Amino acid sequence: MEIRPITPDYAVSPQIAAEDIPAIAAAGYTTILCNRPDAEVPPGQQADAIRRAAEAAGLGFVINPVTHQGLNDDMVAVQAATIRDSEGPVLAYCASGTRSTIVWALGQASQMSADSIIEAGAKAGYDLSGLRDRLT
Repeated sequence: MEIRPITPDYAVSPQIAAEDIPAIAAAGYTTILCNRPDAEVPPGQQADAIRRAAEAAGLGFVINPVTHQGLNDDMVAVQAATIRDSEGPVLAYCASGTRSTIVWALGQASQMSADSIIEAGAKAGYDLSGLRDRLT
């Protein structure tokens, strides 16, 4: 597992496993946000398996499956609301962390400047420069 902080309250990761949950909780995250559709992963990594492990550890769990082709405003709203309403830091995951970073960025467009969003993504290793027009 590789946690990449984007802001103090939001981080992303490539696919996590149920056995990663104790380390996620120990790192202070209170909510896990799944951005990966179940069709992309084997049963042991699907949302229900991760949800059970997260809830057993006392963490919140939200599923917001995102595909690049299907990314829409509802998904952006779910992501933003989850971050806003969480009792603490949120860890979002997908295949590489890219989708979780993109959907976060789109949700921040009215809160942060495009330059700040792109810089936050870059510090975590994600190039969001191609989103500049959508972020302004």
